[in-house]
Amino acid sequence: MPNRFYSIERPRKKQTLPKVLSKEEIKAMIQCTRNIKHRCIISLLYSAGLRRSELINLKLLDIDSKRMLIRVEGAKGGKDRMTLLSESLLKELRVYFKDYRPKEWLIEGPNGKQYSGTSLTKIVNRGAKWAKISKRVTPHMLRHSFATHLMEDGVDLRYIQSLLGHASSKTTEIYTHVAVNSFKSIKNPLDL
Repeated sequence: MPNRFYSIERPRKKQTLPKVLSKEEIKAMIQCTRNIKHRCIISLLYSAGLRRSELINLKLLDIDSKRMLIRVEGAKGGKDRMTLLSESLLKELRVYFKDYRPKEWLIEGPNGKQYSGTSLTKIVNRGAKWAKISKRVTPHMLRHSFATHLMEDGVDLRYIQSLLGHASSKTTEIYTHVAVNSFKSIKNPLDL
C-alpha cells in the first residue's frame, strides 16, 4: 500500500551550538573550589572530556598513571575508550586518595556508594557561582569546553572524536563552529 504521508513536510531539527566556557573561567572554577574531592570532580569532567555518567562509573583501576590515560568503560552506546589524564590532576587525585581512601569507585559518595549525578551537577554549579560566572554551567559544558579548547589548540578532529567517544566525525564537527581560533584570522569589515 502506498504511503500517503510523503507529502507532509517534516519539522526541521533545531541545531544549537554547544555552550562553552573559556580556559580562564574553568581555571577560576577549579581554584575557587576548596574541597579536594570537588576540585577533582570539576577537573576530571573538563580535562578528560567526561560525561557525568562516565565520571560516576569510573573505578580506581581505570586510572593509568604510567601511561597518563583514563579508561572509560561502557560509555554511551556501550563503547569503551581511553582519554587523557592531566599531570596536575594526577597530583590532586593522589592527595584526594590519601584524604578520602575510596575503595571501589574513584569518586565515592557516603558509605562507599557511587556518587549521584545530582551531586555532581550541584558541585559544578557551586564552583561556577564561586568563580563569579554568571551563565548557568552544567557538567556537559565542561566536556564541550574540553573539545573546543583542543580544537582551538590545533588537535586533529579524529583525535578529538576518539577522546570523546563519538562514533561519527559529524558529531565532533560541531565544535568547529565554536572554536574561536578560526574567527581570529578574519578581519572584521568595520575594522578595515
